[in-house]
Amino acid sequence: MTIQDWGITYAELEPYYDKFEKVAAVSGKAGNIQGQKKTGGNPFEAPRSGEYPLPPLKHILSSKLFGETSQKMGYNPFPRPSANASQAYTNPDGSKFGACQYCGYCQRFGCEANAKGSPHMTVIPIAMKKPNFELRTHAWVTKIIKDSSGKKVTGVLYTNVTTGEEYEQPAALVLMCAYAFNNVHLMLLSGIGEPYDPATGKGIIGKNYAYDTGVGGNLFFEGKNFNPFISAGGTNTVIDDFYGNWEFDRSKPNFVGGYIVSSGHNTALPIGYRPVPPGTPSWGKDWKAATAKYYQQAMSITTRSGVLPNRYNYLDLDTSYKNAFGQPLMRLTFDFKDNEHRMGMHGADIVNQMISAMNPNKSSKASGAKRNWGFTPYQSTHNTGGTIMGTTPGNSAVNKYQQSWDCHNLFLVGANVFPHNSAYQPTGLVGAMAYWTADAIKNKYLKNPGLL
Repeated sequence: MTIQDWGITYAELEPYYDKFEKVAAVSGKAGNIQGQKKTGGNPFEAPRSGEYPLPPLKHILSSKLFGETSQKMGYNPFPRPSANASQAYTNPDGSKFGACQYCGYCQRFGCEANAKGSPHMTVIPIAMKKPNFELRTHAWVTKIIKDSSGKKVTGVLYTNVTTGEEYEQPAALVLMCAYAFNNVHLMLLSGIGEPYDPATGKGIIGKNYAYDTGVGGNLFFEGKNFNPFISAGGTNTVIDDFYGNWEFDRSKPNFVGGYIVSSGHNTALPIGYRPVPPGTPSWGKDWKAATAKYYQQAMSITTRSGVLPNRYNYLDLDTSYKNAFGQPLMRLTFDFKDNEHRMGMHGADIVNQMISAMNPNKSSKASGAKRNWGFTPYQSTHNTGGTIMGTTPGNSAVNKYQQSWDCHNLFLVGANVFPHNSAYQPTGLVGAMAYWTADAIKNKYLKNPGLL
């Protein structure tokens, strides 16, 4: 197992976190402003320069009950920051947000109130007003083109997927801003950097793939109406006592890293969300009756923990399967390791203590039983690593500015540069890093092109 130096400090990134949060209309409550602890926020967070641009989203019943219980147990609950505007807001670029309507359809849907900090209503409309910006849809980049020296890129090769026509787009500067998997795949297909070999430990591209994991339990309360259809993408209440809290002794449960614990109905879709107590038949009349009854009367408590990099978790090119362009598909080799299992056992114990303290009529307890990873059930999109950042070409694919060590006019922007994963969602860090890199390109690289 390896822990990788990111090559950048929080102090360097903090102003860019602040910028991203203001652009994306993040609602939340600060717990530490310039070293001063603030009641109601996360007491374990690093110092922030100021408050979030908007106040937190409203509490719903499940997050309220969890917050009250965790506080009684001596923990430190706070509202999860979310890129859902809690009230009408105009961001620094002039994008206008409506207030969240708590309609329950945040995830996988557009927002009828324009309350989500999505690119289609923040950065894309602003960019389209610029005369030097062009948005080309239906374009699938198949290769980054290098010059004869191999030390500089000259453009990209892409196909219009509606017509099948292939184009070469020359470029003095290339930024790879696709999803983490896609960025790694394109680097492998383009032959930029040395592919990682788990047998020898040599190579960089594909190394340090990391994911996340967690455990959880359901609570069922007769007579309570949680109204899960009245919610938003970030209505959770969270405790950070087992992750950001460095006074938490990890030596006894014997794991590195940590996990957060939270509760709240985040877009509990009417068909996708069907909690039932243990012992309920898996189909038939009684199952239908139970799903109708307990849709209103259930809540859950879950943990989320980061997965540390391991030499046997990696990305490479498949030797058999190909995509529509005849190129090798990317292959993922991954499973949970002992550190994740130990975190799961500890997290399950904490969740079950909370379930007992809340005294539900029925419950399904969290389990920390050892398990293998499987791709069949949806879990999250928190995939990181593969083109990691670091301090030298020997330990990373990009430097602190997300600039390729191999080709100085190539920048890789996304969670693919994370040396390891966090217990938190990666979006805030991806956004902060994007603004950090854009600033470096504009104010440093363009003035003197070369390795920063």
